[in-house]
Amino acid sequence: MNQTPALPDASTTSDPKASASSADEQDAYIAAVALKLDSFLAEKHQLLARISPETLVLIDSIKTLVTGGKRMRALLCYWGWRGAGGSPDSTAIIEAGAALELFQSAALIHDDIIDRSDTRRGGPSVHKRFSTLHTEQKFSLDEERFGHAAAILTGDLCLSLSEEMFSRIESGGSHRAREVFNIMRTEVMAGQYLDILEEVSGPSKPHETAVARAFSIIRYKSAKYSSEHPLALGGALAGAEEAMLTSYSAFALPLGEAFQLRDDVLGVFGDPAKTGKPAGDDLREGKRTVLVGLTIDSAMTHERDFFDQNLGRQDLTEAEVERLCTIMVDSGALERTEEMIAQLSAEAFAALAELPVSTEVREALETLGQRVVSRTS
Repeated sequence: MNQTPALPDASTTSDPKASASSADEQDAYIAAVALKLDSFLAEKHQLLARISPETLVLIDSIKTLVTGGKRMRALLCYWGWRGAGGSPDSTAIIEAGAALELFQSAALIHDDIIDRSDTRRGGPSVHKRFSTLHTEQKFSLDEERFGHAAAILTGDLCLSLSEEMFSRIESGGSHRAREVFNIMRTEVMAGQYLDILEEVSGPSKPHETAVARAFSIIRYKSAKYSSEHPLALGGALAGAEEAMLTSYSAFALPLGEAFQLRDDVLGVFGDPAKTGKPAGDDLREGKRTVLVGLTIDSAMTHERDFFDQNLGRQDLTEAEVERLCTIMVDSGALERTEEMIAQLSAEAFAALAELPVSTEVREALETLGQRVVSRTS
């Protein structure tokens, strides 16, 4: 990966009329998913109100979280559906998008607890909100334990709601789509476990295999559920053949891997004003990403030792964060990560060019892909 492959230039490949049409269609779909989520969560609000008004904070926390975000997974699901011949007017794809949004929100709630992250999208994470509630209401016992326990239950509820939403789908391809949905959820949980396992066992494992281990984690924890499975889910719902789903994977999997590598770079070098997270947050959380693996693999011995000894320290000073960042840059790890992002992006867009879909769908997927690999937040 010595050269950075050029990404396709949307300005020279797109038909402006088709782009405008797909943008309007996409906006309508996002609005429909938002409306579906609002009405569905309103049902659950009424149910919890009958149980106890004190439980409404659970559903309110979920609603706050699903209101934000870029809807990338839902949009990939939509264009997978349209690429396989699905109608833009079907309720099935709206329910599928809403189920994906709820699943992602559940994953984020639990992920923030695992990572000890107090912020999400520029505001307090769900467990932090509950800890604050404990403080404001002057509850007894430990506020952090209450925050974590309440957030775990909120995440569990959100996961249950995602399953309930998905079970409402009525479509000719729902059996194959159910397989995709089930595999996606299992892989995310397994990938998440590998992630936390690597945090505690990584320093004792061979540094030569750190990159391979980290790459396996991002594939199963993030890449597949961020892009490959959502696109396949939409295609399967529309009755796509296996050959079509394989073609979808050839585009979406490297795109998802590039997405996660970009996320890892932003987790260390991103602008907090744009990412909504403090600078160096990933270093304090001890995330053993591909970027970290490349650093450990390439840094000089004394720098590697410093990195291993300080990665994951909650009390890292700004100066220590700065030194860790410098080691990442000087070792060539940051540059190599950027090369990997470019390589994977080029692979994804090359596969996209071969997809047997309409020009409108291809251009919509290209725009989404460009947004993923070049994002700053």
